[in-house]
Formats: sequence, structure tokens, C-alpha cells
Amino acid sequence: MSSIKKLAGQTIWYGLSSIAARFINYLLTPYLTFKFTESQYGEMSIVYAFIPFMNVIFTYGMETAFFRFANKAIKKNVYDTTSISLIISTVILCFALMALQHPLSILLQINQHPEYLSLAAAVIALDALSSIPFAKLRQDGRPVKFASIKVGGILLNIIFIYFFLSVCPRIIAHNPEHWIAKYFETDWAVGYVLLANLIQSFFTLFFLSKEFFGFEWKFDQKLWKEIMVYGLPLIVAGFAGMINETFDRIMLGWWAPVASVDAAKAEVGIYSACYKLSILITLAVQAFRMGAEPFFFKQSVEENAPKVYARVMKFFVITLCIMFLLVVLYLDIWKQFIRNPKMWVGLKVVPILLLANIFLGIYYNLSVWYKLGHKTMAGAWITLMGAAITLVINYFLIPYFSYMACAWATFACYGSMMVISFIWGQKEYLIPYAWKKLVSYLVIVVVIYFAYTGILHFYNHVYFNFILATCLLFAFIWFILLIEKKEFQKLPIIGKYMR
Repeated sequence: MSSIKKLAGQTIWYGLSSIAARFINYLLTPYLTFKFTESQYGEMSIVYAFIPFMNVIFTYGMETAFFRFANKAIKKNVYDTTSISLIISTVILCFALMALQHPLSILLQINQHPEYLSLAAAVIALDALSSIPFAKLRQDGRPVKFASIKVGGILLNIIFIYFFLSVCPRIIAHNPEHWIAKYFETDWAVGYVLLANLIQSFFTLFFLSKEFFGFEWKFDQKLWKEIMVYGLPLIVAGFAGMINETFDRIMLGWWAPVASVDAAKAEVGIYSACYKLSILITLAVQAFRMGAEPFFFKQSVEENAPKVYARVMKFFVITLCIMFLLVVLYLDIWKQFIRNPKMWVGLKVVPILLLANIFLGIYYNLSVWYKLGHKTMAGAWITLMGAAITLVINYFLIPYFSYMACAWATFACYGSMMVISFIWGQKEYLIPYAWKKLVSYLVIVVVIYFAYTGILHFYNHVYFNFILATCLLFAFIWFILLIEKKEFQKLPIIGKYMR
């Protein structure tokens, strides 16, 4: 249990920054949905769907490879070699991206603002250069600095978004002759969001300068080849993962059953805004990933590692089930964060996406078998199968069902990846997951949701809805505490109340 306590501590610290990033981004949703039209919000979503693809290419699995080889080889050699590799590749890829700016802007349907891709390229490059310094902080066990830099950069991003989208227009409205008016473009809203992101990325790398410049120009070619053999399959997995995670926005912009490009962007905007309401699940998954990856590698040398992994999975699934209910049972409250009521038409995708992200979180938990077993190509194949499912479903169904097809494609993709990884992983690295019990918990929360919506079909009143939702949520929590009483008794703080 001490191992789980350690993982919880790492998840809290290392996940704090990622939680803050996504949560603050979530808090920006009401602001941006108020400031932007559906089409503008969709345009921003398309650009931010493109950026993660480039992040995968720019980092090409170096972060995970760093964790793997830092525990096997001399850590300083690994840091030097990965840092040099990333610096050289970032410069080359950045110039390539700039050279392809025009055709890419046409492909993404943002050809009216191709300069958005220049800003995106700069953001991607700075983030890539920051990846290994951040990984080093995690490997060295320095969560406070890690979280401080992450959160500080996010706050800076918010300040500049507000400055560009609210303060500057207000200044110009009161004083049209102000010097800001000479440079401010009223139709460049998405550009200012990207500019704020670029400022954040610049200062993030600046505050990591000690770690960034902490390497020596000593390139271990033999080590680099080993790292690339390990890391290259992760590019395939990462790229396919981005198809599963964000490419549906781009495909929706291409194939939405509407009459114009602006209307297609509006569909993307509606889907993206409603996707934000799966934030609680996404936060938990992101926080878990940040804390779990170095934890799993370090825990692998212990004899009881499989039992620890199984116990981690149990608590993880229970947490996600509770978060699922927190969102779907109180959706009338959560939807208020989308300040454009025209976007509420897409709320029906939220339960589907929540379940999809639960499947994704379980898949990340299951992925321990191929990462520890040096079989990253297996992860690549699983993710490629998921990507194929995403592409096929979206290609055939988006022209008929718009963003509902995207939601179900995400559900089918992550569900398939989870099942395949479990079956394959149990053959390669047996972990005693209590899978029957965990499947039961997932089924129960889905049944609770359908029961709730069924009752509301006959009687729907705001106070009754809230009371009913609260009763159902606490009933599930009480049920879990009874079933898992022995497990919870072993936990710190909670355990003493369960004895």
C-alpha cells in the first residue's frame, strides 16, 4: 500500500500542473464560447487538433524513452543524447513546417489565416524543447518546480488571452487613436489565442533554462540508436493516438453534412465545446499518466509489482466511475460553462465521450505490459487498430450523423483498444486484475445514468433533478465503500474512518 501511496503523491504533484492546464482551459470555455462565434471556436479547435499531431512528430517518443533508459544506462548520457537529438530535429522540423504552411492551411481550411500555422510551429518547437527538461524534473523527483512552472505558464497564458481579447478592444473603443489600435486586428481572434500560447511556451522554456542548458555536447551514437529503436514505435502509437483523440475535429470540418465551410466549422465548435464537459475524466486520466509512467518503471523491480498494478487499476476505475456520475447526473449545471446556448444542442455526446475517456484511461493503465516488456511496437499496433476504427467510422458516418459519429467513433476506438490490450497483455505479463468486478462497476454507473434520464422523462424539475442526482451518486459511493471496505481500510486518512 505504501507504493500506491507514493503513486498517489506523485499523481497529485505531477498531475497538478496538467490538471491545472486542462481545468483552466476548461474555465476558458465559457469565456471563449462567449467571445467567439461557433465558427471561430471551430476554427480554433481545428488548429488545436493539428498541434498535437506535430507534438508527436517533434518529440518522437523521446520522453518515454528517457524514463526507460535513465533507469538502465548512465542518466547523464541519456539526458545529453536525448537533448541534442531533440534540439537538432526541432530546428529541421520547424523549418519544414514553415515551408509547408500554405498547403497545410488549405488542408485545414484556415487558408484565410495561414499565419496561424507559423504561430503554431513556434509553439510546437518550444514545447518540444521543454519536454526533456520536464521529464528530467519528474525523473529526479522535483514535483514542486515541475508544477510551479507548468501552472505559472498557464496563468500567464490566461492573462494574455484576456489582455488580447478583452483589454485591447476596450482600450481601442475608448481611444481609437491609441497606439494599440495600429497593431490590433479585430478579425484575428484565434491568432491572439495562439499568440498567448506562444508567450506561455517561451516563458516555460525560459524558466527551464537551468535544466535545458544542463546537458553537455556529448552525443552517444550507440545509445541514441537504442533509444530510437525503443522510441520510434511510440511515434506510430502517438500519431495514431492523435488520430483517435483530435483528428475527428479535422474530419468533421471536411465531411459535416452542411452547406458551407463556416457551417462545418460551427459543427466543429459545438462538438469541441461539448467535448470539454468530459473534463473531470480527462483530468483524472492526465494526472494518472503523469504520475504513473515513472512509477511503473521504478516499481517493476519489486516482486509484488503485478499485485500493485492490479490494486492501482481498481482504485483508478472506481475514481473514474464516480467522476462519470458527477458529470452526467449534474449535466444541467455543467452545461452553463458553455456560454453560447446555441452549442447546447451537442450535449448528447457528453455521456458517450465520458465512457470513451474512461476506456482510454484504463488502456493507459493496461499499457504497462508493453512498456515494461520493451514491446512498444505492440502499443503501436493497438493504437493503429484504434485509429483505423476512428477513420472508418468517421468517414462513413460523419456525412450522415455529423458530430454524433465522432462521439461513437471515439467510444468504439478506445473500447477496442482497451479490450485488445487487456487480452494481449494478460498473455505477455499476467496481472491479477479484478476485471469482473471492475466491469460490473462500469455497468452499474451506466444503468444509474439511464435510470436517472428515464425518471426525468416522466418528471423533470430543477430541484427534484438535483436531489435525485445526489441520492444516486451517494448510493453508488456507499455501495463501493461496502464492497471495497477492506481495501479502503488500508488507505491513509480514509482508512481510519472505515475501521
